[in-house]
Amino acid sequence: MNQEAGLTQLTPTPQARAALRWSLGHALPRTALKRAANEGDLHGRMFLATHSPDQAAIEPVLDELRAHAPFYRGRFAWVTADHAAARAVLSNPDAGARRVPVDRGSSLARLQVWAMQDAPLGPLTPPSLLVTEPPDHTRYRKLVSRVFSARAVEKLRGRTQQIATELLDQIDARSPVDLMATYCSLLPVTVIAEILGVPERDRDKVLRLGAAAAPSLDLGLSWTTFRHVESALREFDQWLGQHLEDLRRQPGDDLLSQLVAAQEDGVGLTDVELRSTAGLVLAAGFETTVNLLGNGVALLASNPEQRRLLTEHDDLWPNAVEEVLRVDPPVLLTGRVAMADTEVAGVPMRRGAVMVALLAGANRDPRVFPEPDTFDVTRHNARDHLSFSAGRHFCLGAALARMEGEVGLRTLFERYPEPRVENGAVRRSTRILRGYERLPVTLDP
Repeated sequence: MNQEAGLTQLTPTPQARAALRWSLGHALPRTALKRAANEGDLHGRMFLATHSPDQAAIEPVLDELRAHAPFYRGRFAWVTADHAAARAVLSNPDAGARRVPVDRGSSLARLQVWAMQDAPLGPLTPPSLLVTEPPDHTRYRKLVSRVFSARAVEKLRGRTQQIATELLDQIDARSPVDLMATYCSLLPVTVIAEILGVPERDRDKVLRLGAAAAPSLDLGLSWTTFRHVESALREFDQWLGQHLEDLRRQPGDDLLSQLVAAQEDGVGLTDVELRSTAGLVLAAGFETTVNLLGNGVALLASNPEQRRLLTEHDDLWPNAVEEVLRVDPPVLLTGRVAMADTEVAGVPMRRGAVMVALLAGANRDPRVFPEPDTFDVTRHNARDHLSFSAGRHFCLGAALARMEGEVGLRTLFERYPEPRVENGAVRRSTRILRGYERLPVTLDP
C-alpha cells in the first residue's frame, strides 16, 4: 500500500500526531504551492524549482522574481530576490522568525497543539535559536556567542590547519576520491566536535544524524522522508541528552560543559533549552560549512584562471571564500513573519504576513554585483552577500565558517593545484541547504 495513502488507517496516537504534523507542515503546503505554480504563481514555481538540486533550474525563476522588486506578491507570501529588500526583511525589528499564533480557541490551534505534544526537538521547533525572539533569543545567543567570536575562532586556526593536513595525508590522490566523504565533511565536524567536547567515537554518528536531519528545514517533505527525519532528530536528541549528562559528571573546558553550568543573571538554561541550543550549535557548526567547502571545490576546479590568481596572490583567499558564499550559498532562502503591522523596503506589511528572502537571488542582484553570474575571486564587494543572513538572526558561526572555508580550500589547492571533478557529482536533494552529496575528484591528474 502507498504509505501516504495509508495514513488514514493509522490509529495509535503517536502515529496519528505524526501524520497530522506532516499534513499541516508538509502535505497541505506542498499541494497548495503546486497548485499555485500551475496557475503561474512565482512563489509556487520557485518551490517546484527547488525540488531539483540543479542550480540552473532555480536561476530563471530568481530572475523573474527580481523583476518584481522589491517584492513579488505571491498567493501565500511576499517573496524577494532583491538585495536591498532581502536585507530589509532580515533586519526589520518587527519581522520575526516565528509564526504569529492563531486564535487559541480555534480548531486549527487545538489541532496544532495536540500534534506537537510529542514532536522531536528540531531546528524549527521552539526553543531553537532559529525560531525564538528576544528576550529568550538574546539570552540563548549570549551564552554561546563567546566561543564563536572572531578572536576565539582565530585561536582555532592552527588546529584547523592541522586537521586539514592530516585528512589530506590520508587520501590516496592517485585515483578519484569522493571529497565530500573524505575531506569536506570531516574537517568541519572534527573542528566543531572538539569545540563541543564530542568524543571521537561519536563523531561518525553525529555526522550521520546531522545529514539525516538536514531536510528538517525543508517544506513539502514526503511522508517517508518526514518519518526518517523525525527518527533522526529523536536519535540525535537521545544521544545529546546522554552526552550532556556525561559532561555534568565530568565537565571539561569545552563549550557544552560551559553551557551546562552557565547562568545569566542567576538563571541557567532549562533541560529543553540546553538540548535545543546545544543541538543547533552542534549541527549548524558543521552542516553549512560542509556545503561551503564542497561548493568551493567545485567552483575553483572549474575556474582555472581563478585558481591561478590565488596561486599568485595568496592574500585573496579570504575574498575567494566570500565569492564562493555569494555564487553558491549553502542556504538558499530564509523566511520571516510580520509580528506587527510594519513597512519593509517601502511596502506595507500587515501582522502575520509571510516574507521569503531568497538569499541566492539577492546574492546575484546586478545592481549590487556587476556581472553577477561570474565567479570572480577579486570582486571588491563579495562580502556584501547575504549568505549568513542579517539582523539579530545573523549566523552565529559565520566567523568559524569563514575561517574553515579559507583554511580548508587553501590547504587543498596548495597541495593539489589542478583537481578535476569527475562524472558522478551529485547535488544534495534538500531544498534549503544547497551543496553536494558526492563530489568525485581526481586530485593529482
